[in-house]
Amino acid sequence: MMGSEAVIVSAVRTAVGALNGTLAQLPAHDLGAAVCNEALRRAEVAPEDVDELIMGQVLTAGQGQNPARQAAVKAGLPYAVPAWGCQMLCASGLKSVCLGARAIRAAEACVVLAGGQENMSLAPHAVHMRAGTKMGNCTLLDTAITDGLTDAFHKYLMGITAENVAQRWSVSREDQDAFALCSQQRAEAAQNGGFFTREIVPVTVPQRKGTMQVIVDEFPRHGCTMEKLSALSACFLKDGTGTVTAGNSSGVNDGAAAVLLMSAKEAGRRNIFPLARVVSWAQAGVNPDIMGTGPIPAVRKAVAIAGWTIEQVDLFEINEAFAAQTVAVIRELGIHHDKVGLTSCGLMY
Repeated sequence: MMGSEAVIVSAVRTAVGALNGTLAQLPAHDLGAAVCNEALRRAEVAPEDVDELIMGQVLTAGQGQNPARQAAVKAGLPYAVPAWGCQMLCASGLKSVCLGARAIRAAEACVVLAGGQENMSLAPHAVHMRAGTKMGNCTLLDTAITDGLTDAFHKYLMGITAENVAQRWSVSREDQDAFALCSQQRAEAAQNGGFFTREIVPVTVPQRKGTMQVIVDEFPRHGCTMEKLSALSACFLKDGTGTVTAGNSSGVNDGAAAVLLMSAKEAGRRNIFPLARVVSWAQAGVNPDIMGTGPIPAVRKAVAIAGWTIEQVDLFEINEAFAAQTVAVIRELGIHHDKVGLTSCGLMY
């Protein structure tokens, strides 16, 4: 059976909490439930009308069976609605959206909730003790680092991959800091102008005395300057050659986001005006030692599938895990910086 074009009818997120910040004690599935519930409310869609829920999540150790299913049930979806998790590291949430769109195009679903949920603050430390130990100490592994931030093939941190990119694409420390400063300034302007207000769903957090609502991103640093950025030491290469710092890298954070996907036919039947339509998507693999350059082949593929040229695209949101990788991607694709991350899309979070 032929499916229908997939459209996005609502999109929401939580504020982004800093490591051990205001969202630190809320499990990822609680954050996911909050955005899923709000996405449905805004589109005036009943929970029982959802055909499927897909949530990206990387750090699931100790979170219980199928955290996506936990989010679905807490958001009020009936048990009859299937829910499952997607793990593709940084791409997990966006991949979930693509999977939802694919299900709609294949006529396997009409209404899909998709997004991502993560609480890095709650990532546990782990030790393998199944067979016990006769003598000596046991080392606890930080699952946030082991499962989320360390390349499984080269056994080094993601920051080293950014150093590799900086070296191969000749992205200087000054280039990285300048990009980071621009990203900080854009985030500050967006926050001060209330740009994020509508997209953020308030999250209620229990306190010792009552509750508080979290509605503001915690990680952006207002008043950032080149002087402050240039004073920071390299985080990953300590031999004097390092260029990647805490200032030109993204943070370790907690949060969730979700979109409600619907077939264009279903949206029309419900008299819902979509926010956007899904034209195309693509994915590509690169050598893990330069993992941040994946958007280069992926963007080219997605644009080709859409029948467009890169010049025809008005706005790009490119992963900003590290300024080095984003600068390299922009240069390689020939994109003007004014078309990228107009409100900041990673370094500040």
